Amino acid sequence: MALSDLLAPGGAVADLPGGSRKQVLQALSELAHRTLNVPARPILEAVMERERLGSTGLGDGVAIPHARTPLVEKTCGVFARLKTPVDFDAVDGRPADLVFMLLAPEDASADHLKALARISRMFRREDFRKAVRAAPNSAAVYAILAGAVHTDAA
Repeated sequence: MALSDLLAPGGAVADLPGGSRKQVLQALSELAHRTLNVPARPILEAVMERERLGSTGLGDGVAIPHARTPLVEKTCGVFARLKTPVDFDAVDGRPADLVFMLLAPEDASADHLKALARISRMFRREDFRKAVRAAPNSAAVYAILAGAVHTDAA
């Protein structure tokens, strides 16, 4: 299954300014507004509420902030590679520069968890993280993410 199933065209940005966690999530909420046609403010509020419950930093410079919301009909997301890493309280203490914001319908528990697991497996691969970090622009980042395929055998 490919990450393109989750990521809308244009849903990836390279070199987003860092700042604070809230600023990054606000920028990703705006990106979700533009690419997924959802209102940015309620998305930001839902993701910030989830952030208060616990860390979404995976480690190795990766974070997957996420939330369930009635504003989406299927599990989807947006991605940013940050110019300056931001602290997402990862277990390894490293700030995140690769941030995939995942949104799921309120009743999509299984799909939401499967998507989180799929994204996590992809970003655990060092070669994948290096490729995303080395991509020259947003289009190249999107192409890498959209072309990423994970099978359970991998």
